[in-house]
Amino acid sequence: MHRITKAKVAEVSDAALVKSLPGFRNGYAEVNGVRLHYVVGGKGDPLVLLPGWPETWWTFHKIMPTLAEHHTVIAVDLRGMGTSSRPADGYDKKTMAADIHELVTSLGYDKATIAGHDIGSAVAFAYAENYPQATDKLVMMELPHPDDSLLTFPLLPAQGTFGDKLGSSRPYLWWFAFNQVNGLPEKLLAGHIRVEQDWLFKYFLVDESSVDARDRAVYERAYNSADAIRASNAWYQTLTQDVSDNKSYGTLQMPVLAMGGPAYGWMKKVVSQKTVNLTAVKVENSGHFIQEEQPEFVTKKIVDFLQGQPQ
Repeated sequence: MHRITKAKVAEVSDAALVKSLPGFRNGYAEVNGVRLHYVVGGKGDPLVLLPGWPETWWTFHKIMPTLAEHHTVIAVDLRGMGTSSRPADGYDKKTMAADIHELVTSLGYDKATIAGHDIGSAVAFAYAENYPQATDKLVMMELPHPDDSLLTFPLLPAQGTFGDKLGSSRPYLWWFAFNQVNGLPEKLLAGHIRVEQDWLFKYFLVDESSVDARDRAVYERAYNSADAIRASNAWYQTLTQDVSDNKSYGTLQMPVLAMGGPAYGWMKKVVSQKTVNLTAVKVENSGHFIQEEQPEFVTKKIVDFLQGQPQ
């Protein structure tokens, strides 16, 4: 069985990782009843980066240095993620957005651009909906906020479409259902989460080397305990609440950038229903983790969008 050694844990600690990003530092904040870990660096207006499952703030490490040339970049471990705290509840995206709003306020900002990937993208959208006055621009990557379309996902894949690589077919998101099961996933996966993570990276990456051995050790460490699995699964167990909250949300007025690889079509359709100023960008030759597979393209699109340049 794969084991992560004490030496390897030290190599992938937040302290060790941040040393590889000159100009960045670790920070912690007590907000909304939770302790959030974040990494901050750069200069200029604030740009908040929110990661998704099964990753941490480190998912943005390839794009953070260039973004920091233009903005104060704040990459956050969400409630239940990494070295942030793992409370018993509060994993609906509206509450998680409140965490981020309090963090932004605690850092002395009245307004920020909010960007997210996967679960972080849903939190970013909830932030913009609930705190429009505190949102400059919104960037969403590879997941729209949950709406009724999520309830139409099939329990079984279409015949002949499901293998160990995504390909061009609609993804079969079996973990959305698996993560709903209370208590079982952590019993099965605690201590060897790497088995599930490696499957997901193989399924969702065009270039599997773009999430390398160090990256995988980071994510293994972050999710390998029963409590970490319990907390991260809670992001999925609250999706039906998120769908309900979405019904009360209005139309966003600020500029919104939606970027997607496999999820591009779904994102464009869903996000366009809640925005009046949407820029949708297809990321070619990439799987789900666009900021890791196509970091230069993603960085350029974000910088151009934030500077008001045409896409």
